[in-house]
Amino acid sequence: MNGISHHRIREAIRERIAAGEWALGERIPGEAALAEEYGCARTTVNRALRTLAEEGIVERKRKGGTRIRPLPLPQAQLKIPIIREQVEAGGGRYAHRILARERQTQPPAAIAARMRLPEASELAFCETLHLADDQPFAFERRWVNPRVVPGFADADLTALSANEWLVRTVPLTTGEVALFASAAEPAIAAALATDPATPLFTMQRTTWLDDQPVTSIDLYYRPGYRLDFTI
Repeated sequence: MNGISHHRIREAIRERIAAGEWALGERIPGEAALAEEYGCARTTVNRALRTLAEEGIVERKRKGGTRIRPLPLPQAQLKIPIIREQVEAGGGRYAHRILARERQTQPPAAIAARMRLPEASELAFCETLHLADDQPFAFERRWVNPRVVPGFADADLTALSANEWLVRTVPLTTGEVALFASAAEPAIAAALATDPATPLFTMQRTTWLDDQPVTSIDLYYRPGYRLDFTI
């Protein structure tokens, strides 16, 4: 791996964090160990870790090493549901399929407005079908701000869904949520194996890191879905 860039090391470490290799607050290997593992200079690892620290993913202390950043209090209050956990809590076997993934330079005007971005903003987009026991459970359309989450565009979403990857990777400070019933458009009805115009439990959610929009989603649950939560 001679000549590997700090960008590649940064994204490799980010993916390991997202995969849960290290727990929140856990100390990761030192610069020398990572440099040996990736076959690069220690200064390259230092730069990669410095960038992750600037993004709030890790925290670094002199003589204390580098640790995965614990959730700050506001983020602890903002609990984003992981759909896999919802399925498994109901006794189901979870899986997901990526139906579409692309870069959009002209996202829908409604999405740009929700994220408080210019209409000509570049966003990463993906569609995911979440499954419970191989049956449709929820259909998700998601837009992600690459300026806040630069690693998302190239993230491996085969093991972790976009939902879980972002929850594990990005600290969040606030969110806006709308819950309502909407008529299933043909593409969504087909994905959820239901009839067009069937009323679906729908969630629109936009989340933020300080004053920067992270992601916005349209999430449609299969007919009969029930939302339970505590207050």
